[in-house]
This record gives sequence, C-alpha cells and structure tokens, in this order.
Amino acid sequence: MTQRRAAIVVLLLAAGLVACTDDEAAAPSVADGTDTTMAPATTERAVATTENADLEAAFEFSQCMRDNGIEHYPDPQLRADGDFVLSPPRDVEDEELKPADEACAHLLPWRDDPGTTANTDPVAAGWEWIVPGGECQCSDGSEFSFWVREANPDKVLFYLQDGGVCFSAATCAPDRDLYNTAVDEGPIGEGGIFDLDDERNPFADYSIVYVPYCTGDAHLGNTTTEYAPGLAVHHNGYVNGTTALDHAAATFPGATDVVVVGESAGSLAAPLYAGLVSDRLPDATITVLADGSGSFPDVRRVNEILAGWGFVGAIPPWPQGAGATVEPWSFPGLFIQSGRHDPEIVFARHDYAYDDNQQRWYPIAGLPATDLLSLIDANETQIEAAGVNLHSYIAPGDEHTVLSDGILYTEQVNGQPLVDWITRLIEGKPVDDVHCTECRAH
Repeated sequence: MTQRRAAIVVLLLAAGLVACTDDEAAAPSVADGTDTTMAPATTERAVATTENADLEAAFEFSQCMRDNGIEHYPDPQLRADGDFVLSPPRDVEDEELKPADEACAHLLPWRDDPGTTANTDPVAAGWEWIVPGGECQCSDGSEFSFWVREANPDKVLFYLQDGGVCFSAATCAPDRDLYNTAVDEGPIGEGGIFDLDDERNPFADYSIVYVPYCTGDAHLGNTTTEYAPGLAVHHNGYVNGTTALDHAAATFPGATDVVVVGESAGSLAAPLYAGLVSDRLPDATITVLADGSGSFPDVRRVNEILAGWGFVGAIPPWPQGAGATVEPWSFPGLFIQSGRHDPEIVFARHDYAYDDNQQRWYPIAGLPATDLLSLIDANETQIEAAGVNLHSYIAPGDEHTVLSDGILYTEQVNGQPLVDWITRLIEGKPVDDVHCTECRAH
C-alpha cells in the first residue's frame, strides 16, 4: 500500500473534460475533438494570486508563444490541487509550434532539469489526460483525473495505482503521509510495464487505462467520513475507478483481452474490478495480476476497515454478493466473490516473502506482527478452498512491488523469469506457481 510522490507536476498536453457520469453522450473527452482552449487571462492578474515561480515562468512562456506567432496560445490553467497545466492549442500542428517553442523554451527551466518530472510531454508519448469532473474527486476534494493510451483496441490493460490507505483520525491525518490525498503523478516516467519501448514488455502493444489513486481506500470507497473536526475524507475510490472503467468499456467495446493490474493498494481492489470488467465486457478474456498485498487476512479488524469505506452497497448485486455480511468482503474474499461471479476470470498474484511495506501496516492497523509468508500462503489456501484458482509468484526478499519498476525484467525465482511468467499468463498459456525455496529477508 505504498505511496509515491512526484517532485513537480507540470503537464504539457492538450486538456479535455468529461463528466463523471454513465451518459457517454454527456461526457466529451480529449479524444472527441471538443475544443477546450481557454481564452488567455492576463499574466499580471494570475501571477498575483500565486508565489509559485514555476507558474510565473509558465505564464511568461505562454506570452512568449503568442509573441512568436502562436496567437491563441492559452495561459496555464490552474488545477484544484494547486498544480497547473500548459495546453498547446489543439488546432495548431507541431511543426507550426516548433519555432516558437524553440524561441521560448528557455523560460521553462524544468524542461531541461532531469530532477523533475516536467520535461516529458505525455501527449507526445501517446497518452490522453481525462478529467471527469462531476462526482469524481480525491480524498481532499481536489480534482481526480486519469490517463488513457490507445494502441491495440483488442488488448486493454486497466491499471490501479498504489498509494497507501487511511481508516482513522490517526492514519488519515495528512501530516502522517500514509496515503495520497490528491492526484500527483501519472504513467510518464514509470518503468516496468510502462516502459513501452522495451521489447520484453508483454504489454507494449496494449491500450492502457491508468487510474491514479488519491482516496485512501484502495480504490474501493463510496463514502465521506469525518474522522475528526476539520478532517473529512472523501473515500471516493470506487466512484473514480468505475468512471475510468466505464470510459475504458466505451472506448474499447470490442476488447478481447483485458488485464486488470494493481500495485500495493491498487492490488487489493484488482480482483473486484475484474468482476466489474466482466459485467461491462462479458465477451472479453479477463486476467488479474495483483502485486504487493497478498498477506492481508480475512480477520475482523481488516474487514471492518474494508467495510468502513462503504463500497459494498454500490456494487451491482452479484448472485453471491447481494446481502453479503462483512466477512465475505474480506481482501481474500474479493478474489472469491469475483471468481464465483465469473469463473472464467484468471487470477494471479506477485509478492515478496518478507515485504517490509506490508509488514509495517500490521501495527498501524492494530494487528499483531505475524510471519508474512505464512499469511500469504493461508490466503491462497482460503481462496482456492472456495473453488477459485489463484496463480502465485512469490520472490525472496523484503521489497514491495515490481510491476512498474525495471526489476520486472531481471527478477527470477527457481530459474523462472517473472516477465516470462507474466507473458505466459496473459497469453492464456499454462503457468505453475513459483515459490522461492529459500525465502528470507535481505
């Protein structure tokens, strides 16, 4: 359930808006050609509202672009979370922009600074930035957004980002830094499965829907809780996640293969979202790959946390889910519920035997420290005893997740490279469980 933060979020992209709604006609996106160009505001008025030097530089850049012939180049757009977006006019070709950009690039020093994340253009990398609006929001009420890469429309990767959890006044206090409170990064700069130029990447030709995580509820929440005076947390992960999922189903209606991938907190929700994919794309072959949460058990305290996020009542009634008590909706139970809902879903999981990140959440949640590998094994036993097959790859060590890291391409256990195991899994070929024979922390 780890959390990662980008140093600076400054996006050079074409922005668009969609409504957080099931009505596709009412939800224009970046891809539908809607003109979202904003009329330039005065630099002086906007800069007076901020002490952000990067934002001031961005206003100067926009004015420079206009002075160099890009007449309608808009000023940067402020976002609710305090970040901003530079949006080139969508009706101007790259070749037309290039001379002005070269003349003005010196005004944006971060574009040449390898220590920031602002020097990569997501649009140039083939990503679209979707801002749903409507009921979608992050835990602090800031704007939620997600990313889409259109490639092979038959193959879709639906990715649920990591980022911690919160479930009490102590854990939800922003200064504890235990969870993401706002959207703070996207797929650009990630490695592993997001290194789309690596020929070893089994997802290189996949269309991708990247769902950021900012709600403290493992992408499962559907409630707002006031944990203390002045500390109201919008556990809105289920609303945000299913909005992105609805967009995926509408954008790729003929998808034949959908892989639901989650890391850390995202991996807790991955099996549930597989069942939701089955509802929307019933003809697709669906695979789950959950990375970094295999130990969290079916016990009262953990189940109370899960129930407190309020997602159960929002799920369309599944035959075995209607009227369910707290206990079946445990984290292992999400595999069982989804597996019973659609027995054709293929479930798989990756963990490190002595994952430090998983281990540190036990005292935070008020649970006794227990041998992690024993918990991972017990959960797999519970899931499979319920009739749901779970493929597993357990590596030695105390690292956390691997899928968005370059280690993906070098890790191997018992002579079985992880990337080859994943490739066989998503291609529908037989895979054996891979468990380290001498698992120990290092």
